[in-house]
Amino acid sequence: MRLVAGVDSSTQSVKIVVCDAETGEIVRTSRAPHPDGTEVSAQAWLDAYRTATADPSLLEGVEAISVAGQQHGMVTLDEDGELVRDALLWNDNRSGGDAVDLIKELGGAAAWAEATGSVPVASMTVSKVRWLARNEPDHAARTQSVVLPHDWLTWQLGDRSFAPVTDRGDASGTLYFDATSNEYRQDLVRLALGRELELPRVAGPNEVVGETPWGAVIAPGTGDNMAAALGLGLRPGEAVVSLGTSGTAYVQSDRQTHEVTGTVSGFADASGAYLPLVCTLNGARNLVATAELLGVDLAEFDKLAQSAPPGSEGVSYLPYLEGERTPPLPEATGQLLGLTLKNLTPANLARATVEGVLWSLAYGIEVLRREAGDIGRITLTGGAAQSAAVRAIAPAVFGLPIAFTEPFESVAVGAARQAAWALTGELPDWKVPVLGQHEPDEHEVKAAGELGERYLDLLHRNFPQTTA
Repeated sequence: MRLVAGVDSSTQSVKIVVCDAETGEIVRTSRAPHPDGTEVSAQAWLDAYRTATADPSLLEGVEAISVAGQQHGMVTLDEDGELVRDALLWNDNRSGGDAVDLIKELGGAAAWAEATGSVPVASMTVSKVRWLARNEPDHAARTQSVVLPHDWLTWQLGDRSFAPVTDRGDASGTLYFDATSNEYRQDLVRLALGRELELPRVAGPNEVVGETPWGAVIAPGTGDNMAAALGLGLRPGEAVVSLGTSGTAYVQSDRQTHEVTGTVSGFADASGAYLPLVCTLNGARNLVATAELLGVDLAEFDKLAQSAPPGSEGVSYLPYLEGERTPPLPEATGQLLGLTLKNLTPANLARATVEGVLWSLAYGIEVLRREAGDIGRITLTGGAAQSAAVRAIAPAVFGLPIAFTEPFESVAVGAARQAAWALTGELPDWKVPVLGQHEPDEHEVKAAGELGERYLDLLHRNFPQTTA
């Protein structure tokens, strides 16, 4: 058995899986926490990795390793490759105003979508670079390079005889990289910082970029969403819907999208293709909040939701408790609509919450379909996808065939699959741990259509700006 390792350096922790390079079977795992916060020293990621790998048996026999990391984080390096300041993570929103300024300065959202496939928001690296230039000129002056979290940790795994590298998937989330031409846009770096930067080389998808001290080859790594797509074996015509604290939906495409509202991020993937992606802010916490409101635990919440009919007898729940990113409604609040004396029941409220959260992702699927082509199947994954109510109700919201995965570390497994690709030269066909599959019947397809029309009408009536 040949062994490969995948590292998921996420916001909250580092997770490591060691897999059989041929089958993908997970043979060993480990993890360690990362510090809380939206501003963290990159050194903490290396410390956590060392903690997780302290037992030498974990990586014994591993011949290749790859790192997948949280996207968009800004890691600043000086001329000697040393850290200038703590990294600003994807979830640090201090650069929101800088994103707005950058959009205006380039000539509008359409100009950014054309240049990079995406429109700046606070999450994106380019917005954080502008924040650095505006608020910390001394740090900005010392910064000679900006790398992404996975770039930096990949660099630390070797002997640093090679310069930092990245991949086109993670690079596409900086918004100063054009994934269609595979070239950096130094003009956009100058717009943000006032000068150019030395940026990491963009390695090929299965390139060997270095070697560990124990002799394992190092693959280029990628961003977390790109690694998850590899781990789930995403293919054209399929979509992944991941439901956790927030939600994402993405597809594989042979072309980059250039959607001008910013709803779709025109990312590249880790295989040489593209990964158009939508992100919602409101996921599992809506389910928890409603369960607490009803005074029940999540198991009882699931039972209540499943006991109500499709459509919740007209009760509608717009789940924008924390604003929203898809559609772009940062100042929105949640709404509970259509209430009558007859339909105001715990069961309808529970089901409407699930329907509203899932519909927000179904809305994203429709936008992806317009931008990237037909979608015939969905893989539903993520922590909240283990809810019995979510699994039962999803077919009557999406109206498409759905596969449900078992809980597994798709990001770390995707990184391991990339490591196997670098090791052997061929991308292995690993089996995805599917818990079940559901083909919607005609009643579920009809319910999904009716629900979609109702929620779209409510969205446009309550948030008229979304009709543009």
